[in-house]
Amino acid sequence: MIVYGAVLSPFVRKVLAVAAEKGIAVELKQGGFGTGGDEFAQTSPFGKVPGFRHPGGNADGSDYCLSDSSAIAHYLDARFPEPRLIPEDPCARGRVVWFDEFADTILMAGGGTIFFNRVVKPLFLKQPADDEAANAAEAGPLPKALTWLNGELTGRNWLVGDAFSLADIAVAVSFVNMRAGGVAIDAVTYPNLVQWLERVEARPSLAEPAARMTKIIDRARDAAAA
Repeated sequence: MIVYGAVLSPFVRKVLAVAAEKGIAVELKQGGFGTGGDEFAQTSPFGKVPGFRHPGGNADGSDYCLSDSSAIAHYLDARFPEPRLIPEDPCARGRVVWFDEFADTILMAGGGTIFFNRVVKPLFLKQPADDEAANAAEAGPLPKALTWLNGELTGRNWLVGDAFSLADIAVAVSFVNMRAGGVAIDAVTYPNLVQWLERVEARPSLAEPAARMTKIIDRARDAAAA
């Protein structure tokens, strides 16, 4: 199977983590930002990452192509149900879908702005950082989201029920980007959140792609400083 995108994207790392938790071998190929060509375009007609290809995945033996990290995660969980990352119980399933949506929209509304303006623009696009936009995002919507998450994690090891799920993956991957953008999650203010992050990020499925991302950013920073 092939995932198209870049490891800098939390949405790409979400899919990589889901596949790793299920023991599915995937190949990461470049896609988006003018890369990937027709092969990537077949999987993502609007150029958004990640794109996904399951060779021979359709009933007629043709390649199954899909875009959007949430759609891909649902496909993988249905096609390869063990271990289950989206629970069958209706209430738990609804909560997992909600946390996935929360991560992709509400959490990334702040975190994505910070990462783009403090990391992507200066290091990869060679454009001036928009510190005003990044600072406004860190001071504005982000604290409310962090406070809510900290409360949701009171007395809990995982976000939904008593098992690790897509909810934990979807929310956790955003924090790697936020930290790269200089956001520090205070353990005194958000103790439950910090402890949960330590548990989730210790899993190899998340730790390995995050380490690859950190190396890329470190090399870009070294090059910019040279």
